[in-house]
Amino acid sequence: MATERPGAVEQHTIYQIPTDQRHGTFRDLFTIWFGSNIMMLTIVTGALATTVFKLDLVSSILAIAIGNFVGAIFMALHAAQGPQLGVPQMVQTRGQFGSMGAVLVVAIVIIMYVGFLASNIVLGGQSLHTITPGINQNLLIVLIAGVSVIATIFGHDLIHAYARVLTYGSGAALVLTFVWMVFIHGLPAGVMHLNSFSLAGFCSMISVGALWQIAYAPYVSDYTRYMPHDTGAGPAFWASYWGCTLGSILPMILGALLGLVAANGDPVGGLTTFTGAAAVPIIVIFSIGIAGTNAMNLYCGVLSTITLFHTFIPSWKAGPMARIVTAIVITLIGLAIALFAAGNFLTNYTNFILLLLYVLVPWTAINLVDFYLVRHGDYDVDSFFTAEGGVYGRYNKLAIGCYLFGILIQLPFVDTTLYTGPIANMLGGVDISWIVGLAVISPVYYLLAKRRAPKLAGAA
Repeated sequence: MATERPGAVEQHTIYQIPTDQRHGTFRDLFTIWFGSNIMMLTIVTGALATTVFKLDLVSSILAIAIGNFVGAIFMALHAAQGPQLGVPQMVQTRGQFGSMGAVLVVAIVIIMYVGFLASNIVLGGQSLHTITPGINQNLLIVLIAGVSVIATIFGHDLIHAYARVLTYGSGAALVLTFVWMVFIHGLPAGVMHLNSFSLAGFCSMISVGALWQIAYAPYVSDYTRYMPHDTGAGPAFWASYWGCTLGSILPMILGALLGLVAANGDPVGGLTTFTGAAAVPIIVIFSIGIAGTNAMNLYCGVLSTITLFHTFIPSWKAGPMARIVTAIVITLIGLAIALFAAGNFLTNYTNFILLLLYVLVPWTAINLVDFYLVRHGDYDVDSFFTAEGGVYGRYNKLAIGCYLFGILIQLPFVDTTLYTGPIANMLGGVDISWIVGLAVISPVYYLLAKRRAPKLAGAA
């Protein structure tokens, strides 16, 4: 079995990882999801509970926990697909949608990666600026972008090694932050009575927490595809589940607390204020964490972009140089967006993640039902890379139709600043669109796909 080589440039891109080059254990899945989630963007996401949705602290904690625990079920179910098939998640999506049919989903996922990349770059620069006010914030944003692209160039093994270091470093910084805020600086009197419970805000924050986890679904298997084929589904599931939930819930709770006590509800500035002398190492560690997570987003964005181009040029054999060039181009795009959106970050980010929820939910329902209940993990990987889609064809009208229906069925239940559906309006602003999407599309796709079971069985 091959060993990890974090100092070497990865040679593989979107193609199946040979069995003799598989390495890693389920423990690596815990560290990559735990370490990469303890960063400023997670903290700011938690702050939405108290700054945007105006929840009290107890309600915020409950909503954050429920959303993450539920959403991570779907995220972790994708983890087992990597060792089984050995290919990136967006390549595997061709097995449900067909080679050309998967283009829409892949394009949406690329937009998601660029959006999170830009969001992280902004926060990294803003965070460092709070402890180095004499340095131009845009220069710090560029610095974070540069560190991110370097890790992506080296690839999979370096990102895993980086996450292991972050598990200890960022974990220690998180504990130090809580201790300093509560026992050294002290919290304002009556903090538990600030803001109040509202059903609309509570459900909205549950949705944000669930989306945080579901947003990882399109690339969970990108980080498990190197693992040995006999890696158990159970260990892969639970290591990913607990790594991602614990790594997300704790910094989100910190963000909710900062949103209550910080001046103007600014969690980034509040972190500096409430950690005093410890602010410099804490901010630096969390900013390094942003660069690490950015490398993850960028790496998977690169794989998805190569997958997209490969769809139209199937004879192209993408190597490490293709990944490097694509990484630089995507970084420049994300950097441009970051510099443009830095001034109105919180509003733009809230709308962005809620819109993502509506397009990712039907995809994850179709993908998981197909993998676990219809084909039981039995796919013809060679067909993923053929011009005509092999046994899966160019288009799977059933999957595409269910996907589009899944988006449409959510619209009446949507509640955002951009659009509010009639049923969400009747419910007083309670957004249950993602629950409706999962509850409707999962059984609809399963029943329709089982009717085609003889054809699917022959294809697999």
